[in-house]
Amino acid sequence: MKPISAALCLVVAGAVAALGGPARAQQTVKIGSVLSVSGPASFLGDPEDKTLRMYVDKINAAGGVAGNKIELVIYDDGGDANKARTFATRLIEDDKVVAMIGGSTTGTTMAMLPVFEGAEVPFISLGGAIEIIDPVSKYVFKTPHTDKMACEKIFEDLKQRALTKIALIAGTDGFGSSMRVQCTLAAPKYGIQIVTEETYGPRDSDMTAQLTKIKNTAGVQAVVNTGFGQGPAIVTRNYAQLGMGAVPLYQSHGVASKSFIELAGPAADGVRLPAAALLVADKLPDNDPQKKIVVDYKATYEATAKQPVSTFGGHAYDGLYILVDAIKRANSTDPKKIRDEIEKTKGFVGTGGIVNMSPTDHLGLDLSAFRMLEIKGGDWILMAPKS
Repeated sequence: MKPISAALCLVVAGAVAALGGPARAQQTVKIGSVLSVSGPASFLGDPEDKTLRMYVDKINAAGGVAGNKIELVIYDDGGDANKARTFATRLIEDDKVVAMIGGSTTGTTMAMLPVFEGAEVPFISLGGAIEIIDPVSKYVFKTPHTDKMACEKIFEDLKQRALTKIALIAGTDGFGSSMRVQCTLAAPKYGIQIVTEETYGPRDSDMTAQLTKIKNTAGVQAVVNTGFGQGPAIVTRNYAQLGMGAVPLYQSHGVASKSFIELAGPAADGVRLPAAALLVADKLPDNDPQKKIVVDYKATYEATAKQPVSTFGGHAYDGLYILVDAIKRANSTDPKKIRDEIEKTKGFVGTGGIVNMSPTDHLGLDLSAFRMLEIKGGDWILMAPKS
């Protein structure tokens, strides 16, 4: 297969200073990406793909990185972990990339992780699970909030509402399974009791049986769904059909896009979830340090892509600019020097939050980077934090 993206640059004649070298013909900075542009995870990969393309074009139009144009090579894994690993190997062996931004899902990320770690090439993942960066791998970073953080943010909100007994319904995909484990581990710290659990597969089209069991379980005060894709929308619709609306339903940041609201329809009203500030860009107070970044990104993305913004494209934006800033600081295209500078990222204001990385933290976000949202009338409502 050929890359779905042609190189996004022209080699311009003339002597210019190359990164880390003497004056010579302009070079390119070759960055790779493997995304789930098609397939069941396309709601993640499509906005990531569009974001990388539009912002690489923007960076190149402004002169590139220290005078060197970015050459972007993108492969579509279709959500298949085996294809992702094959393309990761191709990026290293054939394309000779200096860094990689991608891995739309936890499953594809984990399949590629050993390839980039072994080749000692920086890999900024767009997958959600904490296992991507815990334990820390020297060359692997990520931009999305973790599933552990999602559990903690949800449990904070439950505690504020004096709700302590919950049911878990979890997708069996990589992210859903990982978040179920993280919620189980975090629950006791917040005084949360999980009284019953159910699961569903990625191809299941009806979760009525599982939800009926939850409905008939005594003492359930709220339900938490760990999963992404179409599953959570089906859960939400079935939830309403069973008349369970009096019991609060929480989803994860894995549904943080307008497509979830469209799929779930009116049943989505009242659902709460933790998500990035990007979804409520216009609703943020003017003194919020993220406001300018998220408002500008939202406007640029929606004007160019002609579709509503999602946090998933925002993760790609953050990964690209964290990488570009690191290359500038390194003044080099040496992957090892770039890696060192990514790890030194401090005070980076992105769509996902303010990033402060370290040798022991390859995400760099704390719980304040998450906002608690509620869906009302087909839109996102920012829940005010309680003191």
